[in-house]
Amino acid sequence: MAIVDLIMPKMGESIMEATILKWHKQPGDPVKMDETVLEIATDKVDSEVPSTAAGIIEEVLYNVNDVVPVGSVIARIKTGAEESSAYAPQAPAQKTSEPSYTTHATKENTQETTHVVEEIKSVRHEESRPVSSNGSANRFYSPLVLNIAASEGVSMSELESISGTGNEGRVTKKDILQYVSDRKSGRVKSKESVSVARREEVSTTGAGETMVIPVSKVEQPSTAMTTYSGNVEIIEMDRMRKLIAEHMVRSKHTSPHVTSFTEADVTNLVMWRNRVKKEFEKRENTKITYTPLFIEAIVKCIKKFPLINSSVESDKIIIKKDINIGMATAMPSGNLIVPVIRNADQLNLVGLSKQVNNLADNARNNRLRPDDTQGGTFTLTNVGTFGSLMGTPIINQPQVAILAVGAIKKRPVVVETPNGDSIAIRHMMYLSLSYDHRIIDGSLGATFLTAVANELENFNGDREF
Repeated sequence: MAIVDLIMPKMGESIMEATILKWHKQPGDPVKMDETVLEIATDKVDSEVPSTAAGIIEEVLYNVNDVVPVGSVIARIKTGAEESSAYAPQAPAQKTSEPSYTTHATKENTQETTHVVEEIKSVRHEESRPVSSNGSANRFYSPLVLNIAASEGVSMSELESISGTGNEGRVTKKDILQYVSDRKSGRVKSKESVSVARREEVSTTGAGETMVIPVSKVEQPSTAMTTYSGNVEIIEMDRMRKLIAEHMVRSKHTSPHVTSFTEADVTNLVMWRNRVKKEFEKRENTKITYTPLFIEAIVKCIKKFPLINSSVESDKIIIKKDINIGMATAMPSGNLIVPVIRNADQLNLVGLSKQVNNLADNARNNRLRPDDTQGGTFTLTNVGTFGSLMGTPIINQPQVAILAVGAIKKRPVVVETPNGDSIAIRHMMYLSLSYDHRIIDGSLGATFLTAVANELENFNGDREF
């Protein structure tokens, strides 16, 4: 018999840890190759981890809700093959010190990988030790925790004072978010505010004498729980809703939002789709929805106005040459997720349709991979799906613009013809563009939005697909 280690997979360049949501297999259960063993969650997406071998689950090394570093052993599988000489049954913990990593051959990344490997070693071979509060050198912080701390204004000294619930007292994402929440509600105080309360005011009298006057202590806010009157129901946010809330607040704090509106006569587009949708599905084995048609128009306009496809880092503007379109997709839980169509400018209408349908189906069935939600450079959200005529969407950071399309409605409108104006029933749709006013002025935002509307209005109703 041989033992195969199941490793926490790497799920994107910026992801260093994942939370275990559910074990589908327990010790003693049989498992097939590529069969799902457990479900995990990152700050990007939920994923399933398949088995890398067929056999029997020998051992499960972590519990549900544990935060596990990428590359660490999470379970062991007993197979029927000959035992590998690389595995020593009497000291299974030694195997955990050799997780597989994919790194670039640079000194900086080599040091970072060594740091993570040492962290995993310490989990298996050492007892928990007190965390030093006199510096960050003795404590490991994941990039996610550091990013949250930076965005919420949590200083390093405050970070060091947080009692971590992770392995060896590590501060997890849950810990830092709880600290931020407690600080905002007044249940804990930042070190800066405490130092103000202890400070003494020094003043000099007219006679040249120095007089020390203690500053009154800052009143401690009440820590009593909020009470609610009347008939109420209190619902705890699920993990994804907390992530969405955090992401939306951060976006509003980062980008000064401006929203422009326009409307488009999409009658030609609607009539063309109605005419070809049955033949399209029969020939291509996928449905033609409005989303790929909208993305096609957006891509054409991004090529004309490349600043729309950018991001801001400090005082630098990063213009993205790749056009990766994110599309907001509703999940059965009611939450939204934004899978990304990479290199959308290199796909024809059939390719866009298949990508849109596959990603939407995977999102609704919780089959998205972590990479499916990363790398977006511009986002489309269809608020018309839920019956809304228009919306003011929030920018998906670090992007600088997001386009919302409303419901398509028949309305009587004035149509200009060579023989004069007339009133006709047309399919009309509102469009709105929210953009980052740090780098996109109203003239560019409105011009881009008008260009998209013109593309849709001038849709060729005689085109082939």
